[in-house]
Amino acid sequence: MQIIISNQSKEPIYEQICGQVKTQILKGELGAGQALPSMRQLAKDLGISVITTKRAYEELEKNGFIYSVVGKGSFISEQNNEMMKERKMKVIEEQLLAAVENSKEIGIPLTELIELLSFLYREEN
Repeated sequence: MQIIISNQSKEPIYEQICGQVKTQILKGELGAGQALPSMRQLAKDLGISVITTKRAYEELEKNGFIYSVVGKGSFISEQNNEMMKERKMKVIEEQLLAAVENSKEIGIPLTELIELLSFLYREEN
């Protein structure tokens, strides 16, 4: 598992950890049953507080990405990738709806909005 923390990011460190672990799970880089580093080990590796890694692990567990076994550690949960994809699509639809509404409010035509979306999509890759 590889986690890269950015001190320049406005996103809290625990959210950076959660996001990167989720992405690795959804891409299949981390498989069901695979052990995660202990909270202490991850904190040491990243040079951050154990409280931060604890919060990240709790968030991942709350959202069903990992599970913990007392005395054994934390492990990747079995994922229903279709369900995960569906949840992500719902979030994307909501965000796009907000973008469409904002665009209409200030008079941006659909062609310009599509052009902007295409540009942003290419920039991320």
